[in-house]
Amino acid sequence: MNKVFASADEAISDISSGATLMLGGFGLNGIPENAIAALVRKNIQQLTCISNNAGVDDFGLGLLLKTKQIKKMISSYVGENAEFERQLLSGELEVELIPQGTLATRIQMAGMGIPAFYTPAGYGTEIAVGKEIRDFNGKHYLMEHALHADFAIVKAWKGDTLGNLVFRKTTRNFSTSMAKAGTITIAEVEELVTPGEIDPDAVDVAGVYVHRIFEGKHYEKRIERRTVRLEK
Repeated sequence: MNKVFASADEAISDISSGATLMLGGFGLNGIPENAIAALVRKNIQQLTCISNNAGVDDFGLGLLLKTKQIKKMISSYVGENAEFERQLLSGELEVELIPQGTLATRIQMAGMGIPAFYTPAGYGTEIAVGKEIRDFNGKHYLMEHALHADFAIVKAWKGDTLGNLVFRKTTRNFSTSMAKAGTITIAEVEELVTPGEIDPDAVDVAGVYVHRIFEGKHYEKRIERRTVRLEK
């Protein structure tokens, strides 16, 4: 099976309007920049996007919000995105906010084939409305369902043509679990190598989970909020 695609546009070519997408990254760190740009060019609509946050106004998922291609955001952090806030308050965008740990675990459980789990996070808040609540050893827990997607789109530092992926540092957050929770997983990598060039002990996601892979280009790797020490 040939998993290698020539470009982001080819790799996402069959994603259609109404699809549910998971998009990896943590803040603006490790986001699939090339794939997001391709989705903007394809101009598909009514997307449900699952991501830790929604980018910023002119970068990341903020680009899809700007073109109003996203119908619903499922995330844990709104971030510094004025357009996200405007669409939420105006009723143009459906938003499901989930505690960060719960979001990460719901994605992880999908990849493990576990349909649901119990967590104390959110009990006694609006998050608990309509959910099953059980008592374990005198403490209340909510039942949360695993979170699946039609397509999981992640960005790795390095990958081989069999789909084995290596992430760097914080980019492992969410992306390694998302790669296992999509019906189809698309990976863009900074460097695409031949099988055997990656040490097996360094593999974060095995190629069995990855259906498509391509080498990206022109990464901006923007920092959401740069904090520097003032010189004395």
